[in-house]
This record gives sequence, C-alpha cells and structure tokens, in this order.
Amino acid sequence: MNGIIVAPQREAAEAGAKVLMAGGNAVDAAIACALVQGVVDPQMAGIAGFGTMQVYLPERDVHTCLDFHATCPAKATADMWANIVTGETRDGFGFLVEGKINDLGYGAIAVPTSLRAYEDAASSFGTWDWKDLVRPAVEQARKGVRVRPQMHAMWLQPESKFGRIDLVDKLRWSRTGREIYFHADGALKTPGEAIVNEDLANTLELIGSKGANVFYKGEIAERIVADMAANGGLITFEDLANVRTKHLPPLIGDYRGHKIATSNPPAAGVVLIQMLNFLEKFDLREMEHNSAEFLKYLAEAMKFATRDKEAFVGDPAFIDVPIGKLTSKAYALEQVERARRGDKVSVTRLQHMESKDTTQVCVSDKRGNIVTMTHSLGTASGVITDGLGFMYNGCMNVFDPRPGRPGSIAPGKSRYSSMTPSIVFKGDKPRMVVGAPGGAHITGAVLQSILNVVDFGMSAVEAVAAPRISATSDIIDVSNRLPEYVTDQLEQWGYPIVRSIQSFAFGAPHALVFDGKDWSGGADPQRDGVALQV
Repeated sequence: MNGIIVAPQREAAEAGAKVLMAGGNAVDAAIACALVQGVVDPQMAGIAGFGTMQVYLPERDVHTCLDFHATCPAKATADMWANIVTGETRDGFGFLVEGKINDLGYGAIAVPTSLRAYEDAASSFGTWDWKDLVRPAVEQARKGVRVRPQMHAMWLQPESKFGRIDLVDKLRWSRTGREIYFHADGALKTPGEAIVNEDLANTLELIGSKGANVFYKGEIAERIVADMAANGGLITFEDLANVRTKHLPPLIGDYRGHKIATSNPPAAGVVLIQMLNFLEKFDLREMEHNSAEFLKYLAEAMKFATRDKEAFVGDPAFIDVPIGKLTSKAYALEQVERARRGDKVSVTRLQHMESKDTTQVCVSDKRGNIVTMTHSLGTASGVITDGLGFMYNGCMNVFDPRPGRPGSIAPGKSRYSSMTPSIVFKGDKPRMVVGAPGGAHITGAVLQSILNVVDFGMSAVEAVAAPRISATSDIIDVSNRLPEYVTDQLEQWGYPIVRSIQSFAFGAPHALVFDGKDWSGGADPQRDGVALQV
C-alpha cells in the first residue's frame, strides 16, 4: 500500500492519492489535495485563507505543527467597530456589526496565510517540486468542477435570518462571482452544472512557476494591494510581505493511556484536551454510547471548555494563555465534582449561527508519515479581485469588536479558531488521525470521534458517522438521528434541546484509524468526501 487519504471532496482526495501512487510522501499528497480543495470548494478554503497543520515524519524525527492563522492588518485598530457592534452568535462563531462590514466586502478580509504555509510545508517536508504539486489544481480549475448537491445547499443556507449575509449574496458580490456562479439571466447554477474558473487557473499557474512569493511580494501582491486601496480594504503590501508560518511542537495531552497530539493556541487543541480530561473521570462505556447520561456529561465538558476558551484563549503573542491550568487534570476534576453535584455550566449567547466554510485532509503514507490539516476561509468575504479568480477569507468577523478582550482586534493578531487537527498515539504508534471542518462545532466533532474510537472501539467510518451533539451555549444541539426518548430525558434534567433537521450535523470529522495491521479511513457522510487507499 502506498498510503491512504481522506478529504471532504473526491477530486481533492484523488489528487492526493495520485501523488501517493507516484511516490510522493504524505506532505506532498496533503498539499496537492489542499490546493485542489481551493478549486473544487472555493468558499471552504483557498490560497487566501488560513489554517493549521500537524506533520509527523518518524524517520526524520519530525513532529511539528504549522500555524498559519490569519492576522489583523496593520491598519486595524481595537476600537474601529466598537460603537457599531450589535451582537454575538449563539455558537460563538462571529460577531455582528452594523452594515455587516465584518462579514461581506473588503473590511471582512484578514491577511491571508494559507499559500505561504502550503509552500513552506512542501519545501520543508515534502519531496516533490512545487510546480508539480500545484499542477493538479491548475488542471482542475481549467477543467471545471460540477456543482455538487452539498455545495449548492451550502450556497442557499438562510444565514440572513440570523443576521448574517447569505452565501449566495456573497457569490454575486463580485464581477467574477456573477460570471462563474450564475447564468446570464442572474439565476444561480444548479447541481450538475459546471463552474470553470480560468482566472484562478492562470493565478495558480503563475504561483506554480514563480512560487508563493509572487502572491506575497510580487505581481499578484501588487494587484491585491491596489484592489484593497481602491475599495477601502486594510491590507497593505507590507502585511503580505511579512507573512510567516510558525513551526511549533504539538500540544500534548493524554487520555486513557493514549497520547493526544493537537494544535496550539490560537487553535483549539487546549479546548480538546480540557474536554478529554473532564470525560476521563467517567466510565463512558458503562453509561453506553449516546445515552442520556453520557450526553449530559459530554455537554457539560463542552460548556466547561467553551466558557474557559472565551475567557482565556487567544493569540499567545498578545495574551497570556494559561495552558498549564487549562490542561491540568486537577483543574478538570474540580469541574467534574461540580457536575456530579448537578451544577450546570452556563454559556449564554445572543443569536445562533454555524459556519461550515472550512475543510480537512488526513494522509498517511507507506513510510508512516502523517499529515492532518484543517484550513479555511473562515467565512467567505465575497471579494474576488478582478482577474485573480480566488475569493478572500472573511476572518475579521470572528475578532471581537469590543476592546480589551482575548479575541479583540489588534494589528498582527491572529484570530481564535476551533480547528483541531490531531493525532492519537497508543504508545509510540499512531492509532488515529482526525480533523474536521464545521466552525464552532469542530472541536466537539473531533472530541466525539476520538471517544468513539478509544472508548467504544468504533472503526473510522463508524466514528465519524455516529450521531453527534454540540453544546457551545446553554442549549444542547442534537442531530436528528438521536432518539427523542434520549433527548426527553435531557429536557427533564433541565437542558434546553434544539433538534437539527439534519441526520449528520455539527462538524464534519474525517479520520484515519489504525487497527494494528492497516489504516482505514472515514469521511463524514454529510459532505462529499471519500477515503482512498492506494
């Protein structure tokens, strides 16, 4: 076997699989996959996005995390939206300001970092030439991609009823968007129809031949900055030229004899470890999977970690994140004792919103190298510079417009994200590779996938497909496949329940699981993904 890859898009997973088949390593495959994801799911991720990646190369004694979170432009100020903030989303994924200027248009764009990280990972840990890694994305953009049902449903999600801009309106905001996503009469393209983005193909071809510097310091940078200056955007040439990828040791926790290697702040690995520490104090198998008792303590773990995340977690270059305290098992035990007494953690919000504008790739190759990467546009900004073809991130909507808080706006500051690409080790051997898209629900989805494997012995497919909950507020959101006799019991215990109409909901975990002999993969059924073993 040359390796295995799982991703939410067949075309992207196939691009990575072909790299593995041709002798590339896990990093090569992950980068080729990621670049194609920006073509076939261009509102989920792309070269103007951000993310975090974990790389494990045992033969080279490499185990590192690449942090490439988007940052506030240098012109941003802590109080620039302080007088126009109108609310916070119930699930904690974003703030609402007057005019939606942090959600749509040039004011929504933070400094893009993804492309720099892709090239950095490829040059540091890959084996293929950069141009060859970019070529599949160029070819895909020229060939086009058919609108998938899941993609079309995402475009039409009615986010406006929660105070946000509908994605369909973001698609039509730019000239390029109107040309490639709509017909001449203004009708949105439907499932099965083709999207061909020649501008994006040309941009990627230039990046393939000249490297990422053409985007950050060269002719593409000049076009980006000119567009920003002409339309009130904050990003400058210096912002782009100063983009660097951070290489950090993974954040390490342990759970029932397993080592959990996960992402550092401002990503959400600390939140994942905190929840695992809480749940380790309970015999989950004895409770039975997705029983009312199990879900009660799962929800309390989620709320406990969410409360602390909002109080303490942010960019460690700007705030002192008390990682030692938050990941302490003694600290978790204090909350466990309160939960056993019947105390409930309270996390109140103003409104409800879920963003799914993120994607994931997990890869293992024949030499035991592993990559798990979550990358995103945050929420798409709607902005596409004429002639460049790619949509910019909308990351500024997650920065807190109120000064003096962990997530407040500051020049050069990275935004918090729920991204949690993780590797679970048993002894010194990887047992599970996992990550998820899904906005504020990512960490909970990764958590439940790990529990499903470690506590309940599920396969990769079973682990990512089992019904999930999310509790990022006082409400417990439940997927529609959970029985009402279970949720009725939770309501009797005083938990407000909101039932999703979706059978598969709350993050979209993708995972690889090692059974002692071989790897298998699971792609969450709510997306269009596949696991390909080659």
